[in-house]
Amino acid sequence: MTANPAHTSLWPAPHASGAVDATVHVPGSKSVTNRALVLAALASEPGWLRRPLRSRDTLLMAGALRAMGIEIEEGVGPDGTGEAWRVLPTSLRGPATVDVGNAWHGDAVPPPVAALADGPVRFDGDPRSYERPLNGVIDALRHLGARIDDDGRGALPLTVHGGGALDGGTVSVDASSSSQFVSALLLSAPRFNQGVEVRHTGSTLPSMPHIRMTVDMLRAVGAQVDSPESGGEPNVWRVTPGALLGRDLTIEPDLSNAQPFLAAALVTGGRVVIPDWPARTTQGGDRLREIFTDMGGSCELTEYGLVFTGSGSVHGIDVDLGDVGELAPGIAAVAALADSPSTLRGVAHLRLHETDRLAALTKEINELGGDVTETADGLHIRPRPLHGGVFHTYEDHRMATAAAVIGLGVEGVRVENVATTAKTLPDFPDLWTGMLGA
Repeated sequence: MTANPAHTSLWPAPHASGAVDATVHVPGSKSVTNRALVLAALASEPGWLRRPLRSRDTLLMAGALRAMGIEIEEGVGPDGTGEAWRVLPTSLRGPATVDVGNAWHGDAVPPPVAALADGPVRFDGDPRSYERPLNGVIDALRHLGARIDDDGRGALPLTVHGGGALDGGTVSVDASSSSQFVSALLLSAPRFNQGVEVRHTGSTLPSMPHIRMTVDMLRAVGAQVDSPESGGEPNVWRVTPGALLGRDLTIEPDLSNAQPFLAAALVTGGRVVIPDWPARTTQGGDRLREIFTDMGGSCELTEYGLVFTGSGSVHGIDVDLGDVGELAPGIAAVAALADSPSTLRGVAHLRLHETDRLAALTKEINELGGDVTETADGLHIRPRPLHGGVFHTYEDHRMATAAAVIGLGVEGVRVENVATTAKTLPDFPDLWTGMLGA
């Protein structure tokens, strides 16, 4: 079989010749876009999504919903300005085939949505998706009344035999490996006959901001949700059955995808402005303001957006990233260029992401001369003089952007398959060279 040129080509990561000074318009949030698509598809009336992210993951989501009968019109907003999607909900139907790519759980089309379809819906994806355990959501759905055929794998590919409705009720799930198990169940719960009560039974629960995002977005479309942060029982979420409203929603910039650009300001001692940074958000990426300030930068949130400035020094950090594991690759890249050691904690679950991110970061940074060791739940990084070389990405978008950050301070870094950034950040190479004034 002929290799895909996009996967074998090497992108020379630009080396910074001085401090960056740029304004970078970061595309919309993948997590918000995909949740908004699901909620709009399950609503009782049409809705609008303004400034949606158009990336591999969100286009796969839109395509999957269309395969189940949802009409999604692309054009401009109701006021005639700005790119927007109009979602026209209808009864979900099969047979349909859903390609989840390399996404999973709540950020792909959740199997709970397919359980509401009238007919079978088959889920398939990239080879890496077959390695990700889905027992939590599969077992939970079966307990709630769904019929799922996975040949005992507990993973993709699988078929959900939808009956047009789902009983719902109370279910226990161990979401220690991913908060998306909880989000996937909650998003569809208002359409379950009895709603749902989800009880998390595991000892840890990573990425809590993603669950808070799901809860906030459910409430914004009229769902009644009881959650721990609103005074409810710890590790228990209850969603009451009811109709969802169609909304006119503007998608926030993806704050996690702002990370490499903020890192560029930190690493080069420069200044980067991210327009439209929200004053209030459930996105975990908002923690970058705190983390990168602790690593040597400073920031100001203005009416226009976030202004982040590097001091010319990069300091190591000891930080628990359990709630924001998606930030770990970029923080590891900055830490490899710091003036003191760093320890990243609370991210054992990253071993089950697009790739085993802890093993991949350790291998790739060390092959450039670094000194990274895995711990039980993270990484310990001792800065060393780095040299150029090939940085493999394992079809993981955050590995690619981490490599670009290292390339700012290290000449000769070549990134394998930088095109994988299209998963959540289309046109990343052009945005990156544009930031550098190239």
